Amino acid sequence: MQCSWKALILLALVSIAIQYTAIRTFTAKPFHMCPVANPLNCGLGLDVEPFDRTCDEYPYFNYNSSRKIHILILATTRSGSSFVGQLFNQHSDVFYLFEPIYHIQTTLIPHLSPSRYAVERRVMLGASRDLLRSLYNCDLYFLESYIKPLPANHTTDKLFRRGASKALCSMPVCDAYSPSEGNIDEGDCVRKCASLNLTLATESCRERRHVAIKTVRIPEVSDLKALIEDPRLNLKVIQLVRDPRGILSSRIETFRDTYRLWRIWRATGRKPYNLDLSQLTTVCDDFLNSVSTGLSRPPWLRGRYMLVRYEDLARNPLQKTKEVYEFLGLSMEKSVVDWIHNNTRGNNDLSAKHKYGTLRDSAANAESWRLKLSHDIVDYTQNVCQHILDELGYKAVNSPEELKNMSLSLIEDKTFIPFL
Repeated sequence: MQCSWKALILLALVSIAIQYTAIRTFTAKPFHMCPVANPLNCGLGLDVEPFDRTCDEYPYFNYNSSRKIHILILATTRSGSSFVGQLFNQHSDVFYLFEPIYHIQTTLIPHLSPSRYAVERRVMLGASRDLLRSLYNCDLYFLESYIKPLPANHTTDKLFRRGASKALCSMPVCDAYSPSEGNIDEGDCVRKCASLNLTLATESCRERRHVAIKTVRIPEVSDLKALIEDPRLNLKVIQLVRDPRGILSSRIETFRDTYRLWRIWRATGRKPYNLDLSQLTTVCDDFLNSVSTGLSRPPWLRGRYMLVRYEDLARNPLQKTKEVYEFLGLSMEKSVVDWIHNNTRGNNDLSAKHKYGTLRDSAANAESWRLKLSHDIVDYTQNVCQHILDELGYKAVNSPEELKNMSLSLIEDKTFIPFL
């Protein structure tokens, strides 16, 4: 059978494309083993598949306890995630980033449309996973595509909450503070440090043993399955949950314009007909789906997932932090212990001055929502979120008197054992 000259040319082009792809695969980024297995070199005998990066790009890859640990704090807005993030930010060997996915949301989906929520969520999640993978590999240049205006010469002053990261406010990224500097005020960091040089930030990331990232923009732990299953990342997830009634109360106080109708309901006792109920139902649905996945213990979460109630952390911050650190395989440094002592017996008025503040009387703060919400809002929340309240061990209240009786705790003693 004769082939036309067009068919022959097409076959030749396909052949060239296949050969080109093969050559790129095997020569573009050659993988080689480092000569000695130590904390500064690649591991020998790792039971993972080789990947197309060099040892210089992954200096932390090693076997057993010397492997770099990646930490993701999975939470929702106003659940105490800023506080939990600081528990890792204080560790001298942790490179911490506060909400880097914020840049994806503001760039790709500046105005979230309820009618397009499913489509926009898929777009967000795909881009978020790619960004997280790059950041955990200390590739901070990946962020540049989402920072507006576009950084010039890898330098920007538009990184969201740069001052919340000690690593980005100290050497080699910023020389305004000495290495022994204690608690660095976020505002002072922004004022004293020059624009953020992402090359220096990348260098700082690679010098530290672990990377921790906090996000409130990924709904469920199952959305992270591809990252958790990647043996190169060694990712562990701390899912922070809080009583939805407390979350709602905090959002009403913090996001006054967005939750204006809830404030009207609380003040008048009448529920507005156009109240956006998704502001409550989305939290409870995401919690229920994510917690149900985590507590069902699928094989891909073994050793990778720990559920933490904010209320337990608030009541026993030092003990709970020790448990989290033990699960992660990290040592508790004195700087972490000191920060806990200095930031869990604070004045609530001081914390209220900044919506992301962490200075508070943590034990009193855990159930302070009971003095701020009306009983009809609480009763409605309990009906909508009954399943997740039961799952997480939060008790319902049956009367206005019971709601305001602070001697009666609404938090069951319930232990969530990590899946090891």
